[in-house]
Amino acid sequence: MASDLTIDQSDIEKLNDKDKTELRQFFANEEHRSRIQSQTHELTSICWKKCITPRSGGGALDKTEQSCLANCVDRFMDANLATMKHLASMRQQ
Repeated sequence: MASDLTIDQSDIEKLNDKDKTELRQFFANEEHRSRIQSQTHELTSICWKKCITPRSGGGALDKTEQSCLANCVDRFMDANLATMKHLASMRQQ
């Protein structure tokens, strides 16, 4: 039986400053991990639909599919890097 784990503000107020800081960092890390995982799933879905041809029997990817997947991932990474650089330059202005 699963239980709902909730944290009330009153519970957080009972923590000392060090524990509050660690808890905030934990939540920030978990949120970051969740965003990366979500992006990875999205990338996988997009590249899979674009590159993999349905076939019976499964088996290994052919060279065309392998190349397509590598290019798809590379373009995704290039776009993310360009976006991050652009956002960083906007912050500096």
